[in-house]
Order: sequence, then structure tokens, then C-alpha cells
Amino acid sequence: MAACPVLFVITCTGEATPTSGHMRRKSVPRKFTCLLDRHPPHVLDMYTLGMLSLTAPVFTSHRNLEYYGTIYIGTPPQKFSVVFDTGSSDLWVPSVKCSSEACLKHRRFDSSKSSTFRRTGKHFHIVYGTGSMKGILVFDTVKVSSLSISHQGFGLSTTESGKAFVNMTFDGILGLAYPSLSEEKATPFFDSLMKEGLLEKHQFSVYLSRKKRGSEFIFGGIDQSHYTGRINWIPVNYQSGFWQIALDSILVDGTEIACKGGCHGIIDTGTSLLLGPKYEMIKIEKAIGATPTHFGIVSFTFCELSNMPDVVFVINGIHYPLPPSAYTLKDKQVGCFSGFGYSFDGSWNLGDVFIREYYSIFDRENNQVGLAKAV
Repeated sequence: MAACPVLFVITCTGEATPTSGHMRRKSVPRKFTCLLDRHPPHVLDMYTLGMLSLTAPVFTSHRNLEYYGTIYIGTPPQKFSVVFDTGSSDLWVPSVKCSSEACLKHRRFDSSKSSTFRRTGKHFHIVYGTGSMKGILVFDTVKVSSLSISHQGFGLSTTESGKAFVNMTFDGILGLAYPSLSEEKATPFFDSLMKEGLLEKHQFSVYLSRKKRGSEFIFGGIDQSHYTGRINWIPVNYQSGFWQIALDSILVDGTEIACKGGCHGIIDTGTSLLLGPKYEMIKIEKAIGATPTHFGIVSFTFCELSNMPDVVFVINGIHYPLPPSAYTLKDKQVGCFSGFGYSFDGSWNLGDVFIREYYSIFDRENNQVGLAKAV
């Protein structure tokens, strides 16, 4: 075997509290891997933020896992934590000129301290499921791991609405969906990487660990140590702008309980739960023994995993079971609750609950998603 050069890894560590948007950080050792090509994959270690309190209507009074990584913007670089979100296409962080409560609790970009900053005067507005933001389009150097784009378009938020943004530990969002979804109308960061020829392959892969450390986004490749068995490839309806795939059906105990006749869903790293239409989710909740509570979440009276059924997603003819250990979450305040939720627009959204169970590869070159059993 050839000698292994060093692959520098961005690491994100620390401890989060339910009500704070701030973190304590400490460094961890570099990671080593064998590089097999002139343009190797770039690994981005993620840190699992434990239980974060979400106060937006959809997530009232309970906590969910969130994943984030570190990026750097400007010259000299200013540090930000962002969600790497396959459900959106825009990159944005708070502006130092933003006085919203959410901005004041997070790192804010100071354009006056960057010698490479360029403004445009263009304004934009983005609405998410749990909040919204308004901002301006600007350009500057953006660096993720060892990958750097010198004239990257991104947004600076001037207003952030929604309590969800106030309580999140991360500062902003880096979108990884298709360019057509961009509200900023700027070239998304991953598209910039492809145009600059910085990647071995035009794909990225995601491993979400259940532990505080070990989660990874890999730009330009796949880490075979994170999955077992074969990778099943599914065509993407990229015209939607999302990483949208066709679902055949959803089964419980061998019975088709939802998505009858087929439906569509997106693979979304920016969503903690697995979301679907309310009328469909009610049927799933009943089948797994979950009941809605006055907290606005769906809980289990008895959290006996051995007596609960798998929920099976049939995708492109392949069965992807979610065992009870995957779709149940625990919290000290509300006990055992469901990782399923209602989407605000009636769509199927296979978020982190699904991705933790299945290693996910997002292939822009061939417009497909690969899924394999995570380990």
C-alpha cells in the first residue's frame, strides 16, 4: 500500500445547552486517510449538537438532533458554523448590521474587516419551514475544509424571523441543493467547486452519526467504512431543484399504509425529523403506537422497542426499513417520542431520522442519489 498523505479535516466540537446559541470549543487531532488521486475527496467532520430546543410551531417544546460544520469567510477569515443543507441552495450568515435577536446571539460577518469583500446591492428573501430571513447578496472568499472559492456569492442576513433561528447553535446555512432553487440567484458553493475543477468526482456523501463525534460530509468522494452492502442508486427529479426521488410505498407489518400508488420525497440533511403529509403520518403514528400530546409532539406511552414494528420505505423496488431505534427519540422532559412529523406543505421529507440509518451519496454528475446501510 502506498504511503498515506495527510488529509486536513475541519473539526467541530463542543457542548450545546438547550437554551443557548453559544458553544465551547476545543480542537481534536487531525484525521489521516489514503489519497488515491490528484484531486482527493475532502472530508468535513461534523459535530452532533445533542438536544437543541426548537420553539417554532412545528417543533414546540421538544428537542432534536442538529448537525453543523465550520466554514470561513473573508480575508482574513472569519469563522462561522453552518448547517450543510441538501434542502436548500443558498449560503448565508448573519451580517454585523443585523439587529434581530437571532443575529445578536450568533457570529456576524463584518465586511469592513475583509479586504476581498464585494457588495452587489441585490436583496433577497428566503422562507424556511421554521423561519425566514432577508438579506443582501455579496461576494467574498469562502473556505470549507481545504477547499476555497475566491469570489463566492453568498447572503448576509439583515433580518431573521422565527424563534427557531434564535435558539439554534449554528450561525447560518450552506445549501447543497440544485442551483434552480437559489433565492439569491448566485452560484451555489458546490457548483463553484465543480466549475473550478476542485473535486475528484462531482458528488458528496453524508454520514450522520448517533454519537457526538464522527459525522462526516465528504466532498468529492465516498467513505466505504461508513456503510455495508451495496449502494443502490435512485434517479433524481432535479428539475424540482431538490434532491427529490420517487417512493414506491410505505409499509408497516407488510401492509401498505402510506404513499399508496407512489409519491415523491426529498433527501434533506437540513431537517431533523422525517416529515410527511399529516393525514398519512397519522396512519403511521397509529400503526407504531404513538399518540399526539398537548406538547404538540407525538409520543409513546410505552417505549418498548422490541414490541414496535419497522416502518419500511420502498424506493426503486428496494426495501429500506426504519427500525424503532431509528424513529424513536428520547428527551428528559417529554420522554420517548416519534421521529416522524408533519410537513408544513404536505411533502415527504426524508430528514436526519432516515439519513442516520442510510449512508447517502448525492451525485450531481449523474443526477442520482445513492443509499446504503450505514454502520
